[in-house]
Amino acid sequence: MDLQITWFVLLLVLFIGYVVLDGFDLGVGMLHLTAKTDKERRIMFNSIGPVWDANEVWLITAGGALFAAFPDVYATVFSGFYVAFMLFLLVIIGRAVSIEFRGKVESVLWKKVWDYVFNISSYLIVLLLGLTLGNIVSGLPVDSNKEFAGTFWGLFNPYSLFVAITAVLFVRLHGRVFLLTKTEDNLFNKILTRFKLLWILSVIAFLGLTIWTIVAQTQLLANYNHVGSLYLIPVLAFVSLIFIYLFVKTRRYYSAFISSSLLLAFSIMQAGIGIYPNLIPSKPIVENSLTIFNSSSSESTLYTMLIIACIGIPLVIVYKIIMYSAFRGKVKLDSNSY
Repeated sequence: MDLQITWFVLLLVLFIGYVVLDGFDLGVGMLHLTAKTDKERRIMFNSIGPVWDANEVWLITAGGALFAAFPDVYATVFSGFYVAFMLFLLVIIGRAVSIEFRGKVESVLWKKVWDYVFNISSYLIVLLLGLTLGNIVSGLPVDSNKEFAGTFWGLFNPYSLFVAITAVLFVRLHGRVFLLTKTEDNLFNKILTRFKLLWILSVIAFLGLTIWTIVAQTQLLANYNHVGSLYLIPVLAFVSLIFIYLFVKTRRYYSAFISSSLLLAFSIMQAGIGIYPNLIPSKPIVENSLTIFNSSSSESTLYTMLIIACIGIPLVIVYKIIMYSAFRGKVKLDSNSY
């Protein structure tokens, strides 16, 4: 396998790791204001308290890997989405600060302010990431110098906005299922009661986006048509979505969370397969697309990074397994809680 293909796969793995792991953190943030008492909101905070910052490492690693492996892509994406990424940095900092600052002062107003920052920033992070993904898979205006030739407002096209809305629904569902594994009593019942509607909306969004892609984004089907077995990926994504409901209905909440994780993972895989070998498909001039072959670093750089990744990624996975094992089970508030 070419090193460029290997790094394309590794980038998918890193982004999947971020979306799945930080996804439930963000989903909890979206649901945070649905809790009406301070105790319930603290339980939500503490459900992600031991892991949220470590989960963000996957995004940092993915960004670093993109910079080192495909520097032209990194430069084009970060220049084209400059305003969006600055806003993204602002809200991701706001989210982190809200988690740490909320419990520092015993004031209703103080806590309410940080509750809203936590909630709004969680929504904006997912919306911005979804908007970015939608624009990348549908194609960006890139000139012959590999520079972004569009405008900020051009990013808000209907297809990309629908991808962003679908991302919000999927992540919110992911967070709700996660909370079913971490909460009990009244808060658990509230989360369970509101589950079905969100699941139905997610199914509608999935089917709507699938139909829209087949009708209006036919270039994303080329690899699937070339290798028919790849159609198994979107099928598995939909099956995962169905099994979320079946597992919740039968009170197998950890299995439902695994299904929710698979839904997000297969969704990212679908996008990756759709654009391959491109990393930034160019529209309308297809020849200006940035591919894994015309925008990669040197062979020696890719090889050296691969050695580092083969050492580092397994260590991170082992660390994650240990961490999640240590903090498994229902949330119990104590003096060390947020």
